[in-house]
Formats: sequence, C-alpha cells, structure tokens
Amino acid sequence: MRTIWPRRYYDELMISRAPTMLVRRLSAAAIISIVATGCSPPDRGIPPSIEFTKLPPAEEGSSEITFPIQGRVKGARQGQRIVLFARAGMWWVQPLVEKPFTAIERDSTWKSTTHPGSAYAALLVDADYQPAATLNELPPIDGAIHAIATADEAILEHAPTKKIEFSGYEWAVRQTPGNPAGIPNRYDGANAWVDRDGLLHLRIEKQADGWTSAEVSLFRSLGYGSYRFVVKDISHLDPTVVFAISSWDGSGPYRQMDIEIGRWGEAVGKNAQYVLQPYYIPANVVRFLAPPGRLTYSFDWEPGRAAFRTVRGGGDEPGAPVVASHVFTSGVPLPGSEILHLNLYVFGDRRVHFEQTVEVIVEKFEYLP
Repeated sequence: MRTIWPRRYYDELMISRAPTMLVRRLSAAAIISIVATGCSPPDRGIPPSIEFTKLPPAEEGSSEITFPIQGRVKGARQGQRIVLFARAGMWWVQPLVEKPFTAIERDSTWKSTTHPGSAYAALLVDADYQPAATLNELPPIDGAIHAIATADEAILEHAPTKKIEFSGYEWAVRQTPGNPAGIPNRYDGANAWVDRDGLLHLRIEKQADGWTSAEVSLFRSLGYGSYRFVVKDISHLDPTVVFAISSWDGSGPYRQMDIEIGRWGEAVGKNAQYVLQPYYIPANVVRFLAPPGRLTYSFDWEPGRAAFRTVRGGGDEPGAPVVASHVFTSGVPLPGSEILHLNLYVFGDRRVHFEQTVEVIVEKFEYLP
C-alpha cells in the first residue's frame, strides 16, 4: 500500500508545456508596477521598475495550460533579466523550472508564457541570480533583486464560470485542465449537474480523445465549523479513480484538509483516508476501509483541532454505526481563503483500466458554523 499526496501543484516541479491561449490586454488602470527603493541608482539615474502590459486571467494552477504574459522595465542595467512566478498554493517559477529566465529586449520590453495561477509576479534580477523552483513568499528587493511587480485576483480577469446550486450553496464547475495528485486531468462542465431531486452528480466520461473528470467548488470560504457530506455507495470505484472532498487554501502551502476515497491504483487494500497536508508526515494520513452503502463523511474544524468521522447512512439516525474517526491536533490549518472542493478524477495508474462511465452522487452537504 502506498499513500499519495493528492494535490494539484506541490509535486509539479517539472511542469510541461501546453498550447498558449489568448487573453485580453489590460487597461492602463489595471497595470501594477512596484518601484524599487533603497537600491543603487542604475544608469541614467532612472530607478528600476517593472510593469505588466499583458496578464493571464486568474485560474487554478495547471501544467496543461500556458498563457502569454508581457511587460516592460525601466532603469534596467545590461545583463539583467526577468524571473516570473505564478501562485498556485505557493509561488512557482515560470515558464519552466529549467528555463526560469525571460530576456529583456533592446526596447526594454519582455514577453514570455506562464502557467495559470491566482497571482503573478515579475522580478528584475542580476545575471547571476538563481531563482528557486518554488517559494512560500516572494523575496524582498535586496542584493540581486532590483524590482518586483505583482498582480493578484483583485485586478486579474476571471474566466467565464459555469454555476450550479446544490444544498443551498452556489458552486463553480471546473472546465479547465488540472493536475490532482500530479496527474493531468481534463475537466468537462457537463460532468457535474444537479438533478430534479437536488442530488449532485459528478461523472468521469469517456470521450473520443480520452476521459474527462468533474470538479465543483464553493465560491466563498466558510471557515471553522462542521462540514457533513452524505454520499451514495462509492465502494465500486475503480482503483484508478479518486473522489476527494477537500478544504484547500491556494494562498499558501499546506493549508489543506482532505477526505479521499480511492486506492491510488492498488487493486486491494483500504480505500479511504483522512489527510492533513503535508501528506509526507506519517501522522497526517489515516487510512480506513469505506464499506459498501450510503455513508456520511464529516469533519469538525476548530482552532487547533480537526475531527474526522464516517458513519453509515445519512448521519441523522441515532446510534449510526461508526466506520472510522480520527482527531488531528497538530498541523491543523488556520482559516483564511480556503475553498471547499469536490473532485472526481482519474489517478492514471496504467496497470488498471475501466471502460464504463464512473459516477458519484452526493445527496447532501451541510455546514454549521
């Protein structure tokens, strides 16, 4: 048995290229430029600065998509370059780990590509600067870094979103590629819907060019409280399929809690787990066997404590048999910008294959503050 950290971004240090997509040019009012202070005056006495002239939309991180990104600099010295980052949980150097530098042209403009994120940053650096592949926070202007420009969700364009209503909440339906567990998945908005009885359906559907997955997420953060999900029998899931219930904050690393049903490609063994990130700390993963039948998965989140529980039935029956439970008291994230995600995806292990459409039905979601 092996445990896989099912996150979209943190295992993607070698990011693949993908076709670029066009985005609109930002208006002058939407351009952010942060001018360095306290650094040595460059040639001509012009303080170094960076501005964006074209920015991608704000989207969830994906190694399957790239967008054009452009800008210009002032006060740059000969030999200096641009280093780009996109934020997807943490800051990731762009466009590739092995090609982190963007040249400054003779007219002081620069252009490159970047994978999507919730924010973007450009650094003006000396020729000998070596950027990290990932950063928890952007570095300060100091030494080899002479200027920084950033653009976040407040000014970035957002891609059109399909919305559905489920259990009294509005949810966004993912329609762009993603990388759950580091495995590229394509998503189709048609794979998530609510039926006339108010039940949420998530589906993995086979198309001519491969499988498409399903994901929905809340539009707003709920914070501390009690979260409960009533799910119809999913013990039949193929070993290459994972259903994940995740509270995840893309503004920083390791701000995530998960309930995951899946075997990660193994034909036998326990098929579910409670997880706090980072997954590689042994105490942060508790595996259990989710039996056939209707089950209620829940977690109660409060300061310094996250109590997970799975019971048979709809959770309302007195004395409902407990399937599994665990209380985490270390590494519990603080509330912030976390969003609840329900994700049905293909793990992608080639040893096991399924031929039929896969469907998960969530009967109800309840939240109590």
